[in-house]
Amino acid sequence: MIDDFLATETANPARVEAAVRAAAAAEILPRYRQLAAHEIVEKSGPHDLVTAADRLAEEHLTASLTRLLPGSVVVGEEAVHADPAVYDALHGDAPVWIVDPVDGTRQFVHGEPGFCTLVALAHHGEVFASWTYAPVLDELAVAVRGRGATLNGTPLRSGSPAPGAVLKVAMSHPDYTSDVQKRALLGLRTDGIDARACGSAGLEYLAVACGAQDGVAFNWELAWDHAAGLLLVTEAGGAQATLSGVPYRITGGNDLPFTAARDAATAGRILDALRSGADGPDPSVS
Repeated sequence: MIDDFLATETANPARVEAAVRAAAAAEILPRYRQLAAHEIVEKSGPHDLVTAADRLAEEHLTASLTRLLPGSVVVGEEAVHADPAVYDALHGDAPVWIVDPVDGTRQFVHGEPGFCTLVALAHHGEVFASWTYAPVLDELAVAVRGRGATLNGTPLRSGSPAPGAVLKVAMSHPDYTSDVQKRALLGLRTDGIDARACGSAGLEYLAVACGAQDGVAFNWELAWDHAAGLLLVTEAGGAQATLSGVPYRITGGNDLPFTAARDAATAGRILDALRSGADGPDPSVS
């Protein structure tokens, strides 16, 4: 079913691209730098925001994507916030569209261009295709399993860092996690790694796929933040793994943190630093 939908002789991948662009044009871009105060709401706290653009873009995509693939369902960030049981569709038999309507909501609220819309198509826990669209930057990255990745139609290759180069890594903020995961992430603050706090997860993955950044390390596993980007990185020639060395699973239960990087050797270096941090002393104890 999925293979037929994504077959090279069909126009369905292009129709998905058009649906993503249409949702952004109708619901996101008109609100960029135009949000009213009542259109911004805190969810779990001041760093977890939702806007009218998030909700309406997800509704737009839910309608258009399920029309394109009858029998499919949508697991979207805002729908799951309203009803956590929606997330269970990742374990079901129906094809699943995994949607983050505005990845980087904080940047969007602040009027910054560093946000994107993420869509991935999965079935039985496997991700088959993804679309990463940064509307203000006019960048659209597409990945199809086994067929590579492109950015605005140009093939993407992540390449490898120069031998001995300091690795540029974007990571989760270590304060917003468990003590063990905090120690692991702080392991990245070591010689040979230049670690910084991440922005939009989708755009961080795109930077890795482009070779502009060497890797990422995240301590949360919500599928809408990672499904699209992980496929993009691997189809561009990169690698990904959780702390235990096995690949990240969109269905959850991952050993966190996990990494995605430009190549397998770089992923290994990042994992070594994470493991060293996890095995080290508690940074809160002086």
